[in-house]
Amino acid sequence: MTDVIAQRDHSERTAGEPAGRPASLIPVPLMRGISFLSFYDRFATPPMLVLLTRAEGVSLNSTVQLVTVYVLMYALGQPIWGLLGDRLGRLKVLRVALVGALIGSLASIIAPSFGALLVARAVTGFFIGSLFPNMLTVVGDSYAGAARAREISGLQTFTALGTTVAMLAAGGLAVWLNWRVVFGVTVAGTAVFLLALRPVKPPGAKETVRHEVRSAFTAWPIWTYLLGVLEGAILLGILTYIVPALERDGLSTAVAGAVGATYGIGVIGGAFLARLAVAGIGRTGMIAIGSATLFTAFLIAALSQSVGALVVTAILIGTSNAFLHSSLQGWATDVAPAARATAVSFFVASAFLGSSAATGLTGSMTEHGYQPIFEGTCVSTVLLGGLAVGSHALWSRYHAQ
Repeated sequence: MTDVIAQRDHSERTAGEPAGRPASLIPVPLMRGISFLSFYDRFATPPMLVLLTRAEGVSLNSTVQLVTVYVLMYALGQPIWGLLGDRLGRLKVLRVALVGALIGSLASIIAPSFGALLVARAVTGFFIGSLFPNMLTVVGDSYAGAARAREISGLQTFTALGTTVAMLAAGGLAVWLNWRVVFGVTVAGTAVFLLALRPVKPPGAKETVRHEVRSAFTAWPIWTYLLGVLEGAILLGILTYIVPALERDGLSTAVAGAVGATYGIGVIGGAFLARLAVAGIGRTGMIAIGSATLFTAFLIAALSQSVGALVVTAILIGTSNAFLHSSLQGWATDVAPAARATAVSFFVASAFLGSSAATGLTGSMTEHGYQPIFEGTCVSTVLLGGLAVGSHALWSRYHAQ
Protein backbone atom coordinates (compact mmCIF):
# COMPACT_ATOMS: atom_id res chain seq x y z
CA MET A 1 0.00 0.00 0.00
CA THR A 2 2.89 2.35 0.78
CA ASP A 3 4.28 1.85 -2.72
CA VAL A 4 0.88 2.69 -4.24
CA ILE A 5 0.63 5.89 -2.23
CA ALA A 6 4.19 6.85 -3.11
CA GLN A 7 3.48 6.27 -6.80
CA ARG A 8 0.34 8.39 -6.59
CA ASP A 9 2.23 11.14 -4.76
CA HIS A 10 4.78 11.12 -7.56
CA SER A 11 2.11 11.24 -10.26
CA GLU A 12 0.50 14.28 -8.62
CA ARG A 13 3.75 16.21 -8.38
CA THR A 14 4.36 18.66 -11.17
CA ALA A 15 7.31 18.04 -13.46
CA GLY A 16 10.32 20.10 -12.46
CA GLU A 17 9.21 20.40 -8.82
CA PRO A 18 11.83 19.32 -6.30
CA ALA A 19 11.21 15.88 -4.85
CA GLY A 20 12.54 16.85 -1.44
CA ARG A 21 10.19 18.94 0.69
CA PRO A 22 11.25 21.41 3.36
CA ALA A 23 9.37 21.44 6.64
CA SER A 24 6.41 23.79 6.53
CA LEU A 25 7.55 27.40 6.45
CA ILE A 26 4.90 28.29 9.03
CA PRO A 27 3.82 26.01 11.91
CA VAL A 28 0.64 24.11 11.05
CA PRO A 29 -1.40 25.40 14.05
CA LEU A 30 -0.53 28.96 13.02
CA MET A 31 -1.60 28.34 9.42
CA ARG A 32 -4.91 26.92 10.60
CA GLY A 33 -5.46 29.83 12.99
CA ILE A 34 -4.84 32.35 10.22
CA SER A 35 -7.25 30.45 7.95
CA PHE A 36 -9.89 30.53 10.70
CA LEU A 37 -9.47 34.28 11.19
CA SER A 38 -9.63 35.08 7.48
CA PHE A 39 -13.00 33.37 7.09
CA TYR A 40 -14.32 34.69 10.40
CA ASP A 41 -13.70 38.25 9.24
CA ARG A 42 -15.05 37.55 5.76
CA PHE A 43 -18.41 36.29 7.12
CA ALA A 44 -18.74 38.46 10.24
CA THR A 45 -20.52 41.44 8.66
CA PRO A 46 -23.64 39.84 7.05
CA PRO A 47 -25.23 38.78 10.39
CA MET A 48 -24.95 42.41 11.60
CA LEU A 49 -26.47 44.19 8.60
CA VAL A 50 -29.87 44.91 10.14
CA LEU A 51 -28.32 46.07 13.40
CA LEU A 52 -25.83 48.30 11.54
CA THR A 53 -28.72 49.78 9.58
CA ARG A 54 -30.29 50.97 12.83
CA ALA A 55 -27.05 51.93 14.56
CA GLU A 56 -25.71 54.01 11.68
CA GLY A 57 -29.07 55.46 10.59
CA VAL A 58 -28.74 54.36 6.97
CA SER A 59 -30.80 52.14 4.67
CA LEU A 60 -30.32 48.38 4.40
CA ASN A 61 -29.25 48.88 0.78
CA SER A 62 -26.43 51.05 2.09
CA THR A 63 -25.25 48.60 4.74
CA VAL A 64 -25.22 45.78 2.17
CA GLN A 65 -22.47 47.77 0.46
CA LEU A 66 -20.22 46.88 3.41
CA VAL A 67 -20.28 43.30 2.15
CA THR A 68 -20.12 44.30 -1.52
CA VAL A 69 -16.98 46.46 -1.25
CA TYR A 70 -15.30 43.94 1.05
CA VAL A 71 -15.83 41.05 -1.39
CA LEU A 72 -14.90 43.22 -4.37
CA MET A 73 -11.57 44.26 -2.85
CA TYR A 74 -10.99 40.69 -1.62
CA ALA A 75 -11.37 39.42 -5.19
CA LEU A 76 -9.50 42.24 -6.95
CA GLY A 77 -6.54 41.80 -4.62
CA GLN A 78 -5.97 38.15 -5.54
CA PRO A 79 -3.80 38.66 -8.65
CA ILE A 80 -1.81 41.35 -6.86
CA TRP A 81 -1.09 39.17 -3.82
CA GLY A 82 -0.20 36.20 -5.99
CA LEU A 83 2.34 38.14 -8.03
CA LEU A 84 3.81 39.72 -4.88
CA GLY A 85 4.03 36.32 -3.19
CA ASP A 86 6.09 34.90 -6.05
CA ARG A 87 8.27 38.01 -6.29
CA LEU A 88 8.83 38.92 -2.64
CA GLY A 89 8.24 35.65 -0.78
CA ARG A 90 5.36 34.13 1.17
CA LEU A 91 6.41 35.24 4.64
CA LYS A 92 6.98 38.88 3.76
CA VAL A 93 3.61 39.15 2.00
CA LEU A 94 1.87 37.40 4.90
CA ARG A 95 3.24 39.89 7.40
CA VAL A 96 2.23 42.83 5.22
CA ALA A 97 -1.28 41.41 4.85
CA LEU A 98 -1.66 40.86 8.60
CA VAL A 99 -0.51 44.41 9.34
CA GLY A 100 -2.94 45.76 6.73
CA ALA A 101 -5.80 43.68 8.16
CA LEU A 102 -4.94 44.92 11.65
CA ILE A 103 -5.01 48.55 10.54
CA GLY A 104 -8.23 48.07 8.55
CA SER A 105 -9.97 46.39 11.48
CA LEU A 106 -8.82 49.10 13.90
CA ALA A 107 -10.16 51.70 11.49
CA SER A 108 -13.47 49.78 11.40
CA ILE A 109 -13.72 49.94 15.20
CA ILE A 110 -13.06 53.69 15.48
CA ALA A 111 -14.90 54.70 12.28
CA PRO A 112 -16.75 57.94 13.13
CA SER A 113 -19.25 57.64 10.24
CA PHE A 114 -20.75 55.10 7.91
CA GLY A 115 -18.62 56.38 5.02
CA ALA A 116 -15.45 55.85 7.06
CA LEU A 117 -16.64 52.36 7.99
CA LEU A 118 -17.24 51.55 4.32
CA VAL A 119 -13.67 52.55 3.43
CA ALA A 120 -12.25 50.64 6.39
CA ARG A 121 -14.06 47.44 5.41
CA ALA A 122 -12.84 47.77 1.82
CA VAL A 123 -9.25 48.10 3.05
CA THR A 124 -9.69 45.14 5.39
CA GLY A 125 -11.13 42.98 2.61
CA PHE A 126 -8.15 43.74 0.39
CA PHE A 127 -5.64 42.56 3.00
CA ILE A 128 -7.67 39.66 4.41
CA GLY A 129 -7.92 38.36 0.85
CA SER A 130 -4.23 37.51 0.93
CA LEU A 131 -4.32 35.23 3.97
CA PHE A 132 -5.97 31.97 2.91
CA PRO A 133 -4.40 31.79 -0.59
CA ASN A 134 -1.05 32.40 1.09
CA MET A 135 -1.67 29.46 3.43
CA LEU A 136 -2.58 27.27 0.44
CA THR A 137 0.64 28.32 -1.26
CA VAL A 138 2.75 27.48 1.79
CA VAL A 139 1.11 24.05 1.97
CA GLY A 140 1.91 23.59 -1.73
CA ASP A 141 5.53 24.55 -1.08
CA SER A 142 5.82 22.20 1.89
CA TYR A 143 3.93 19.01 1.05
CA ALA A 144 3.20 16.73 -1.92
CA GLY A 145 0.54 14.19 -2.90
CA ALA A 146 -1.67 12.77 -0.14
CA ALA A 147 0.10 14.78 2.56
CA ARG A 148 -0.71 17.99 0.70
CA ALA A 149 -4.36 16.98 0.35
CA ARG A 150 -4.59 16.21 4.06
CA GLU A 151 -3.12 19.59 5.01
CA ILE A 152 -5.48 21.43 2.65
CA SER A 153 -8.39 19.55 4.24
CA GLY A 154 -7.09 20.66 7.63
CA LEU A 155 -7.09 24.28 6.50
CA GLN A 156 -10.61 23.85 5.13
CA THR A 157 -11.82 22.55 8.48
CA PHE A 158 -10.66 25.74 10.15
CA THR A 159 -12.09 27.99 7.45
CA ALA A 160 -15.43 26.22 8.04
CA LEU A 161 -15.08 26.81 11.78
CA GLY A 162 -14.36 30.47 11.12
CA THR A 163 -17.40 30.75 8.85
CA THR A 164 -19.67 28.98 11.34
CA VAL A 165 -18.48 31.01 14.33
CA ALA A 166 -19.00 34.25 12.39
CA MET A 167 -22.51 33.29 11.25
CA LEU A 168 -23.61 32.13 14.70
CA ALA A 169 -21.74 34.49 17.04
CA ALA A 170 -21.18 37.79 15.23
CA GLY A 171 -24.81 38.83 15.43
CA GLY A 172 -24.99 37.89 19.12
CA LEU A 173 -21.85 39.84 20.00
CA ALA A 174 -23.19 42.86 18.15
CA VAL A 175 -26.51 42.72 19.99
CA TRP A 176 -25.24 41.87 23.47
CA LEU A 177 -22.12 44.06 23.43
CA ASN A 178 -21.45 46.26 20.40
CA TRP A 179 -20.89 45.68 16.69
CA ARG A 180 -17.37 47.11 17.06
CA VAL A 181 -16.44 44.14 19.28
CA VAL A 182 -16.89 41.83 16.28
CA PHE A 183 -14.10 43.62 14.41
CA GLY A 184 -12.06 43.69 17.61
CA VAL A 185 -11.73 39.91 17.35
CA THR A 186 -9.87 40.40 14.05
CA VAL A 187 -7.64 43.04 15.64
CA ALA A 188 -6.72 40.68 18.47
CA GLY A 189 -6.17 37.75 16.11
CA THR A 190 -3.93 39.60 13.67
CA ALA A 191 -1.86 41.00 16.54
CA VAL A 192 -1.38 37.53 18.04
CA PHE A 193 -0.40 36.03 14.68
CA LEU A 194 2.09 38.80 13.96
CA LEU A 195 3.77 38.11 17.29
CA ALA A 196 3.74 34.35 16.62
CA LEU A 197 5.41 34.92 13.24
CA ARG A 198 8.34 36.87 14.70
CA PRO A 199 10.62 33.82 15.16
CA VAL A 200 9.69 32.33 11.76
CA LYS A 201 12.42 32.73 9.16
CA PRO A 202 12.15 32.47 5.37
CA PRO A 203 13.64 29.32 3.76
CA GLY A 204 17.31 29.29 2.95
CA ALA A 205 18.57 30.05 -0.54
CA LYS A 206 19.00 26.34 -1.35
CA GLU A 207 15.35 25.64 -0.59
CA THR A 208 13.95 28.56 -2.55
CA VAL A 209 12.18 27.66 -5.80
CA ARG A 210 12.83 29.92 -8.75
CA HIS A 211 9.64 31.82 -9.49
CA GLU A 212 8.61 32.22 -13.13
CA VAL A 213 5.29 34.05 -13.15
CA ARG A 214 4.64 33.31 -16.83
CA SER A 215 4.23 29.61 -16.04
CA ALA A 216 0.96 30.48 -14.23
CA PHE A 217 -0.56 31.43 -17.61
CA THR A 218 0.13 28.28 -19.62
CA ALA A 219 -2.55 25.84 -20.74
CA TRP A 220 -3.09 23.73 -17.61
CA PRO A 221 -3.18 26.61 -15.10
CA ILE A 222 -5.64 28.51 -17.30
CA TRP A 223 -7.80 25.38 -17.50
CA THR A 224 -7.93 25.17 -13.67
CA TYR A 225 -9.02 28.83 -13.56
CA LEU A 226 -11.86 28.05 -15.97
CA LEU A 227 -12.91 25.12 -13.80
CA GLY A 228 -12.70 27.50 -10.83
CA VAL A 229 -15.22 29.83 -12.48
CA LEU A 230 -17.68 26.97 -13.08
CA GLU A 231 -17.20 25.44 -9.63
CA GLY A 232 -17.44 28.82 -7.90
CA ALA A 233 -20.71 29.50 -9.72
CA ILE A 234 -22.25 26.19 -8.67
CA LEU A 235 -20.88 25.55 -5.20
CA LEU A 236 -20.44 29.07 -3.83
CA GLY A 237 -22.89 31.06 -5.92
CA ILE A 238 -25.99 28.87 -5.68
CA LEU A 239 -25.26 28.17 -2.00
CA THR A 240 -26.40 31.77 -1.49
CA TYR A 241 -30.01 30.75 -2.17
CA ILE A 242 -30.35 28.20 0.66
CA VAL A 243 -31.26 30.78 3.33
CA PRO A 244 -33.58 32.88 1.09
CA ALA A 245 -35.39 29.70 0.04
CA LEU A 246 -36.12 29.00 3.70
CA GLU A 247 -37.18 32.57 4.44
CA ARG A 248 -39.55 32.50 1.45
CA ASP A 249 -41.55 29.82 3.25
CA GLY A 250 -41.88 31.91 6.42
CA LEU A 251 -38.85 30.82 8.45
CA SER A 252 -37.34 33.62 10.56
CA THR A 253 -34.01 35.11 9.51
CA ALA A 254 -32.31 33.81 12.66
CA VAL A 255 -33.53 30.23 12.19
CA ALA A 256 -32.84 30.29 8.44
CA GLY A 257 -29.32 31.54 9.15
CA ALA A 258 -28.76 28.74 11.66
CA VAL A 259 -29.90 26.20 9.06
CA GLY A 260 -27.57 27.77 6.51
CA ALA A 261 -24.72 27.42 9.00
CA THR A 262 -25.08 23.62 8.80
CA TYR A 263 -22.99 24.06 5.64
CA GLY A 264 -20.04 24.50 8.00
CA ILE A 265 -20.87 21.22 9.70
CA GLY A 266 -20.72 19.57 6.29
CA VAL A 267 -17.30 21.07 5.57
CA ILE A 268 -15.91 19.95 8.92
CA GLY A 269 -17.28 16.42 8.62
CA GLY A 270 -16.30 16.23 4.97
CA ALA A 271 -12.75 17.37 5.72
CA PHE A 272 -12.41 14.57 8.29
CA LEU A 273 -13.62 12.00 5.76
CA ALA A 274 -11.44 13.48 3.01
CA ARG A 275 -8.28 13.13 5.11
CA LEU A 276 -9.10 9.44 5.62
CA ALA A 277 -9.95 8.81 1.97
CA VAL A 278 -7.31 10.72 0.01
CA ALA A 279 -4.47 8.21 0.36
CA GLY A 280 -6.66 5.41 -0.94
CA ILE A 281 -8.47 7.05 -3.85
CA GLY A 282 -6.22 9.94 -4.95
CA ARG A 283 -7.28 13.39 -6.06
CA THR A 284 -9.18 12.27 -9.17
CA GLY A 285 -11.34 10.03 -7.01
CA MET A 286 -11.85 12.88 -4.54
CA ILE A 287 -13.08 15.13 -7.36
CA ALA A 288 -15.49 12.42 -8.52
CA ILE A 289 -16.94 11.91 -5.02
CA GLY A 290 -17.23 15.66 -4.47
CA SER A 291 -19.03 16.14 -7.79
CA ALA A 292 -21.47 13.31 -7.08
CA THR A 293 -22.15 14.71 -3.61
CA LEU A 294 -22.80 18.18 -5.03
CA PHE A 295 -25.20 16.76 -7.63
CA THR A 296 -27.08 14.89 -4.90
CA ALA A 297 -27.30 18.06 -2.80
CA PHE A 298 -28.96 20.10 -5.52
CA LEU A 299 -31.15 17.21 -6.64
CA ILE A 300 -32.62 17.08 -3.13
CA ALA A 301 -33.16 20.86 -3.18
CA ALA A 302 -34.81 20.64 -6.60
CA LEU A 303 -37.24 18.01 -5.35
CA SER A 304 -38.16 19.82 -2.13
CA GLN A 305 -37.46 23.18 -0.45
CA SER A 306 -38.63 22.01 2.98
CA VAL A 307 -36.50 22.76 6.03
CA GLY A 308 -35.34 19.16 6.31
CA ALA A 309 -34.43 18.92 2.62
CA LEU A 310 -32.45 22.18 2.66
CA VAL A 311 -30.62 21.19 5.85
CA VAL A 312 -29.46 18.03 4.05
CA THR A 313 -28.59 20.11 0.98
CA ALA A 314 -26.48 22.55 3.01
CA ILE A 315 -24.62 19.72 4.75
CA LEU A 316 -23.96 17.92 1.45
CA ILE A 317 -22.71 21.12 -0.21
CA GLY A 318 -20.30 21.53 2.70
CA THR A 319 -19.18 17.92 2.33
CA SER A 320 -18.68 18.45 -1.39
CA ASN A 321 -16.61 21.53 -0.61
CA ALA A 322 -14.23 19.38 1.44
CA PHE A 323 -13.84 16.83 -1.38
CA LEU A 324 -14.27 18.82 -4.61
CA HIS A 325 -13.18 22.37 -3.79
CA SER A 326 -10.18 21.33 -1.70
CA SER A 327 -9.07 18.94 -4.47
CA LEU A 328 -9.30 21.64 -7.14
CA GLN A 329 -7.41 24.00 -4.83
CA GLY A 330 -4.79 21.31 -4.37
CA TRP A 331 -4.53 20.93 -8.14
CA ALA A 332 -4.03 24.69 -8.41
CA THR A 333 -1.01 24.38 -6.13
CA ASP A 334 0.49 21.79 -8.51
CA VAL A 335 -0.01 23.18 -12.01
CA ALA A 336 2.60 25.95 -11.82
CA PRO A 337 5.13 25.21 -9.04
CA ALA A 338 7.43 28.00 -10.26
CA ALA A 339 4.59 30.52 -9.81
CA ARG A 340 2.51 28.79 -7.17
CA ALA A 341 1.28 31.90 -5.35
CA THR A 342 0.13 33.47 -8.62
CA ALA A 343 -1.68 30.30 -9.74
CA VAL A 344 -3.44 29.82 -6.40
CA SER A 345 -4.51 33.47 -6.27
CA PHE A 346 -5.91 33.38 -9.80
CA PHE A 347 -7.81 30.19 -8.97
CA VAL A 348 -9.35 31.84 -5.89
CA ALA A 349 -10.21 34.93 -7.95
CA SER A 350 -11.82 32.68 -10.58
CA ALA A 351 -14.04 31.03 -7.96
CA PHE A 352 -15.11 34.48 -6.74
CA LEU A 353 -15.86 35.54 -10.30
CA GLY A 354 -17.96 32.43 -10.86
CA SER A 355 -19.86 32.96 -7.62
CA SER A 356 -20.67 36.58 -8.48
CA ALA A 357 -21.67 35.67 -12.03
CA ALA A 358 -24.01 32.91 -10.84
CA THR A 359 -25.93 35.12 -8.43
CA GLY A 360 -26.04 37.94 -11.00
CA LEU A 361 -27.37 35.72 -13.79
CA THR A 362 -29.90 33.82 -11.69
CA GLY A 363 -31.18 36.69 -9.52
CA SER A 364 -34.16 37.41 -11.76
CA MET A 365 -35.20 33.74 -11.65
CA THR A 366 -36.01 33.95 -7.94
CA GLU A 367 -39.33 35.61 -8.78
CA HIS A 368 -40.57 32.17 -9.84
CA GLY A 369 -39.17 30.39 -6.77
CA TYR A 370 -35.92 28.54 -6.29
CA GLN A 371 -36.74 25.15 -7.77
CA PRO A 372 -35.76 26.14 -11.37
CA ILE A 373 -32.39 27.39 -10.08
CA PHE A 374 -31.70 24.14 -8.23
CA GLU A 375 -32.80 22.07 -11.24
CA GLY A 376 -30.47 23.98 -13.59
CA THR A 377 -27.65 23.60 -11.09
CA CYS A 378 -28.04 19.80 -11.15
CA VAL A 379 -27.37 19.80 -14.89
CA SER A 380 -24.42 22.16 -14.49
CA THR A 381 -22.93 19.92 -11.80
CA VAL A 382 -22.88 16.95 -14.20
CA LEU A 383 -20.91 19.12 -16.65
CA LEU A 384 -18.51 20.27 -13.93
CA GLY A 385 -17.92 16.73 -12.67
CA GLY A 386 -17.25 15.34 -16.14
CA LEU A 387 -14.82 18.11 -17.06
CA ALA A 388 -13.00 18.12 -13.73
CA VAL A 389 -12.63 14.34 -13.35
CA GLY A 390 -11.66 13.77 -16.99
CA SER A 391 -9.15 16.61 -17.21
CA HIS A 392 -7.49 15.80 -13.88
CA ALA A 393 -7.13 12.15 -14.87
CA LEU A 394 -5.50 13.28 -18.13
CA TRP A 395 -3.21 15.73 -16.33
CA SER A 396 -2.16 13.08 -13.78
CA ARG A 397 -1.34 10.57 -16.54
CA TYR A 398 0.72 13.16 -18.44
CA HIS A 399 2.69 14.25 -15.38
CA ALA A 400 3.30 10.68 -14.22
CA GLN A 401 5.43 10.10 -17.28
